[in-house]
Amino acid sequence: MRFLKGHGTENDFVLLPDHDGTLDLTADLVRRLCDRQAGIGADGVLRVVRTAACGEADHPGAEWFMDYRNADGSVAEMCGNGVRVYARHLVDMGLAPAGQLLLATRGGVKDVRVTDDAVTVDMGPAAVGDPVTVDGVAGTFVDMGNPHVVLPVPSVAALGVLSPDRTDLNVEYVEVVGPHHLRMRVHERGVGETRSCGTGACAAVVATALRTGEPRGAAYDVDVPGGRLQVTWRADGHVLLTGPAVVVYEGEWL
Repeated sequence: MRFLKGHGTENDFVLLPDHDGTLDLTADLVRRLCDRQAGIGADGVLRVVRTAACGEADHPGAEWFMDYRNADGSVAEMCGNGVRVYARHLVDMGLAPAGQLLLATRGGVKDVRVTDDAVTVDMGPAAVGDPVTVDGVAGTFVDMGNPHVVLPVPSVAALGVLSPDRTDLNVEYVEVVGPHHLRMRVHERGVGETRSCGTGACAAVVATALRTGEPRGAAYDVDVPGGRLQVTWRADGHVLLTGPAVVVYEGEWL
């Protein structure tokens, strides 16, 4: 089975070309692929499949569907870093042109712009819900196509090992470094702590803007252990995510 390996700010993925939807991608296979000792090693798997062959609901205008699975084999609705890596792969392989493209996901059809230096995704509108308590602290709930709870902290470096008492949600710990500048660590459901989380960075900006009263439209830098992302919460409620995406190697799974 052919595979590729890619990452977005070191949030890493195994990409499986399955254009016609013939692969039986079981939870056990995903776990074995993502195993960092006995497999390829990754935070998740991106199955590259045409929308017409994916078996999901109709997604008008989007030729390709991002079938994303967490490292534990569970199916996920959305992955902001994964969308960018998936789009980069399509452009690199000549399966889609550089510039604007539509990409279908379980979180809806995403408008993506691919340039030489970065990939920008319109992640759609953020949905803010009731506060959620994690480790006895009330955090801001933000749905970015997948569920997040954002907790403000004085220092992410001082946290030590991340082990929240809620593992059914993605939990972001966010430190305000300066105006429109955040530092973040994340514990992702089905994975554990990762080097980056694109939807988590979006949720962090939305929650911070609400908490500080910052008007929409400002571009934030969000520093994660794997690099830097840029996030803008637009006046219309949509959130734009920009960052690097690269495919680093390919091989064959025996």
